[in-house]
Formats: sequence, structure tokens, C-alpha cells
Amino acid sequence: MPIRPSTAALALRRRRQGRIAPPRSTSPSAGWAVAEVEAALAVPADLSAAAFFDVDNTMMQGASIYYFARGLAKRRYFTSGDLVRFAYQQARFRLLASEHAGTVAGAKSAALTFIAGWKVDDMSRLCEEIFDELMADRIWSGTRALAQLHLDAGQRVWLVTAAPVELGRIIAQRLGLTGAIGTVAEIQDDVYTGRLVGDLMHGPEKAAAITALASVEGLDLSLCSAYSDSVNDTPMLSTVGHAVAVNPDPALRREARKRGWEVRDFRTGRKAAKIAIPAALATGAILGGVATAAALRRRAVTRQQLR
Repeated sequence: MPIRPSTAALALRRRRQGRIAPPRSTSPSAGWAVAEVEAALAVPADLSAAAFFDVDNTMMQGASIYYFARGLAKRRYFTSGDLVRFAYQQARFRLLASEHAGTVAGAKSAALTFIAGWKVDDMSRLCEEIFDELMADRIWSGTRALAQLHLDAGQRVWLVTAAPVELGRIIAQRLGLTGAIGTVAEIQDDVYTGRLVGDLMHGPEKAAAITALASVEGLDLSLCSAYSDSVNDTPMLSTVGHAVAVNPDPALRREARKRGWEVRDFRTGRKAAKIAIPAALATGAILGGVATAAALRRRAVTRQQLR
């Protein structure tokens, strides 16, 4: 069943949003009374259930890694032409990954090579800056509201993305969510090696990751919820008790209809048309264009060294 906030949670939210002014404290005893009221309105943590949200086209319009690449292009890590090629590779992955395991396997060795040699602190800084510049305004308000319902019910909310986990964490922090599960890059001496730790966070890997997290956190997956736009995330959606197709691609819409999953579509009219091209070019995981981006970055570094 969909999560709906309790009366107490709604009251607390209205208080926090300033719709209900707190009573004026005229004495120490009045102050204690206010504290007791606040405590009574607090929603107990639900330790048995949680929600898992895909990022690209689910929580955000378009692909987070595409906007990250745009931010890097603005900072002269890539050129505009590089960005177009990167977007093309993203679209190719989106179209083929669900049917051709070799596409994912081939992309695995290339994913995250573009950050080889970067310092961890620099990666975190770039993620923060580029989210604020290019991603914050692209968060689907409807999906963010769904996440808030889980938070108001005392549940934890994780993002699950194929993008670098550092980027996922920044998005989660900015949205006030619990945390993120993402593709992990190897680090040695606070510098990225360009190699992966484990597999890309894609398809079945998402299902395996939330299952492992549930074991550690003591979650009952039958009470948990998952949200995604892509048929590639069918394994993750199938792992929980409440699956929701958000802004679904045609294949996921058919799968949701067949399985009786809830469907939420926040794309309407002109807005849907406005994001159609970037979504088609840039949605999906981190994968296909990264090798191209890495080679082009190395070329740019070589040019700088020759100057």
C-alpha cells in the first residue's frame, strides 16, 4: 500500500513549514509544555521498512551523469563536442543494456576511468557544485513528495543509482534523504585509480545491493518500496513489497500493468516535450560514454602539458 503520513506527521510538517505558529513561552513551565508537545508530535522511526528510489528520470529529469558531464565541460574537462558523443553513448546503453549483457560487461572496465588521478576531495566538491548549478532545478517535485511521505512515516529513504556513489550521496544530502547506493570507485591514497570496486550498480546489482542493505539494517523487504522509470530496474522493483513505476518507459509500463504495480507519471504536456530529447539522449547509467570521455580528458591533459 502507498505510504501516507500520519496525522501527527502532518501536524509536525505544518509546524515546520510555519503554517502553525508555536505557542509563546511565557514561563519555564510553558517552555516545558512546548517541548512535551514537540515530543508527542515526533514520528517514531519505522525500522522495518524503507524506500529505494532510482535517480535518472525517476527522481530527476534526465540523467545525473549527463549533467555532471555538462558541469565538467563548463570547467573545460570536456568540450561541447565531447559532451554530444557522451550523450550518444548514454542513449546507446539505454537502448541495448537490457538485452545485451555484453554492453554492460564492456562498459564495466571503462566506467569511472575518467576520474583516474582525481583527488577524493575534488570529486566531492565538483559533485556539490554541479548539483547546485544543473541538477537542483531538475528534481521531480512529485517524486520528491513521494520520498517525503516515507520520511514522514519515520522510514529511511535511499537513492540507488549507477552513477558514482559520491554523486548519489550529494543528491541525497541536498534532498534530505538517508543516503545513496551507487557505483564505487577504487581509492588509493585519497586518489581514484579509475577501477571499480565490485560491479556497476545496474540491473540485478541494484536488487542485490538493497537485499544486502536490508540484511544489515534489519529491514523487511516485503514492507519496503522501490521506485524506478526503467525496465532495467525490474529486479529491484521485484525485490520489494510495493513497487512503483515512475515516469515509466514503455517496457516498464507494460511490465507494471502485467504485475499490477502502481504507476505515477509526472510528465505532462509541454514539460514532457521539453525534456524528451535530453531524456532520450542521456538517461540510464553512467556507462557507455565514459571511455570516450576518459580518452578525451587524457587528450586535454596532454595538450595542457605541451603548452
